[in-house]
Amino acid sequence: MSIEFIGFITNNNSSETVVRAGPVLDPLYIETVAKAHELAGFDRALLAFHSTAPDALQVAQHVLQITRSLKVMIAQRPGFTAPTLLARQLATLDQFHGGRVSLHVITGGNATELRQDGNTVDDKEERYARTGEFLDIVRLEWTSEKPFDYNGRYYKVEKGFSLIKPQQKGGIYTFVGGASDGAIEVAGKHADTFALWGESYAQVREQIAKVTGAAAKHGRPAPRFSLSVRPILADTEEGAWAKAQAILERAAAVQDQTGYRRPADGHATAGARRLLALADQGTRIDKRLWTEIAKLTGANSNTTALVGTPEQVAEVFGDYHDLGISHFLIRGFDPLIDAIDYGRALIPLTRKLIAERQTAKGVAAE
Repeated sequence: MSIEFIGFITNNNSSETVVRAGPVLDPLYIETVAKAHELAGFDRALLAFHSTAPDALQVAQHVLQITRSLKVMIAQRPGFTAPTLLARQLATLDQFHGGRVSLHVITGGNATELRQDGNTVDDKEERYARTGEFLDIVRLEWTSEKPFDYNGRYYKVEKGFSLIKPQQKGGIYTFVGGASDGAIEVAGKHADTFALWGESYAQVREQIAKVTGAAAKHGRPAPRFSLSVRPILADTEEGAWAKAQAILERAAAVQDQTGYRRPADGHATAGARRLLALADQGTRIDKRLWTEIAKLTGANSNTTALVGTPEQVAEVFGDYHDLGISHFLIRGFDPLIDAIDYGRALIPLTRKLIAERQTAKGVAAE
């Protein structure tokens, strides 16, 4: 099973430990980070979606224009753009840029934030049902060779058809994120890759089994699986843990300026609740999964970390690969510097280790 590394391109220089000093949309920074990811050996990069953020579709277009091989993973929320229109937008972009476009579907668990975009469906399971219909139509736009009708609860289309198809045969590669039962059902029907946050070995096994079962109900093979985590690296293990502690102290000190803090109303998505439950088990899980930033911030994004030397973290990635993970979405707390650092050692070491493990398994099987 091949592996892929996915990075994260922010709209400006900011994180849990970096207070934004420049504009909300910083083109020069975006260009620098995008090129750094390409040179570091990342396969693709995520462009995030938020109700108050710059439009990820347009940022992705800029990234594609200033890179040559880096793919983009464009986050979108069903319910705010017509599925027929989004399908054509993505297909057009895919044709312009040689099949380098992928879609990351995030239904959204925070009803308060979703209302900032005019959402009227507060029930999360209903939102996932809407997502399912949305993806039905998107896929039909990408693949149907004749006009189609669609009569769903949330969407109705008469004689829908797209003259522009993606360069990718069968439609644009689609990631589905989420942790609730609704997310798993949608992933079973639609995901090429299901995206998990940085969870324990046991939690990863559990989610893979659930999604594989959901796919089987739709007569589909299991999708591939992605893990999102924040590597914290140093030349020694002691140095890496000292670095993690410094990151925690810095994140706590600047919470009021960055906004990365536990919500006052206690709101947490299903994914966040899973990470917080993990944090309740301890600060260090399995070999080197660190939960302190998740606990500090309420786990409202991928906030668990793997702490160690590049060799030690690569070994853990090998363990996750053995469980069925093929994509690793990694980002640092110092986004640009860490992306460059990952390319120096972590990415090539992980590729080498997993290739060696696969060769050894093949020899053993023979």
